[in-house]
Amino acid sequence: MIAARVRRMGGGHWLVLFSLILGAWGLLYAMALPQDLRDGAVIYGADFLQSLCIVTPDAAGFGRIALMWALMSAAMMAPTALPAFATYEELSHTGETRFGALVAGYLGVWLGFSILAAGAQMALFQAGLLTAFGDSRSGVLSAGLLAVAGAYQFSPVKEACLSKCRRPLSFFMQHWDEGAWRNGVRLGLVCLGCCWALMALAFVGGVMNLAFMGLAMVIMVLEKLPDLGRYLTRPLGAGLMAASVWVLFTSI
Repeated sequence: MIAARVRRMGGGHWLVLFSLILGAWGLLYAMALPQDLRDGAVIYGADFLQSLCIVTPDAAGFGRIALMWALMSAAMMAPTALPAFATYEELSHTGETRFGALVAGYLGVWLGFSILAAGAQMALFQAGLLTAFGDSRSGVLSAGLLAVAGAYQFSPVKEACLSKCRRPLSFFMQHWDEGAWRNGVRLGLVCLGCCWALMALAFVGGVMNLAFMGLAMVIMVLEKLPDLGRYLTRPLGAGLMAASVWVLFTSI
């Protein structure tokens, strides 16, 4: 069943979507600062980066940070929705136009999230809780984010959203008459309900840490699988809460 779906992902619209995902990862890689510059910033301070024309959050302004979050959301979240996109295409009889509207609605939700996340990053940076790279410099903040993400894994909202992501056929059949755009927005909101707390952990793992982003994407993909995901959600929550306690005590 899965193999058959993969073989059918060969149309032009799928190639465009895969190119979008790969392009987002490529741009994130290009934007990531190498470790030697990070080490230099620790030694010489933010002025060192500015002297090299490397943009820091306070100098870059809101737009660049929002763009970075938009790229990160597209790179991490679009792959988690591929089973839902494939299910929609199997139900659709009108070709690529409706598929494009579905994906646009989905990504539109994550664009809104990116704007909010960028605002949060700016506020936390100005408060001295994040570094210029978007990494937490507060053990309390890191522990709090881990605790929220861990507790959210046990919440009814998380379970309700996951149930829809794991059964995309039922989800689309329920809302089919609303059209592709609105179905895409609905799917994006459900996906946001599943993953917003895990995405917020970027402030702990590193906003531009590609290894963290890759690991988080894999976890979110697995969590949405109907057979495997239900065995992952609660243990992941327990692990995040344990990590919260460990970070809090080691930072005191």
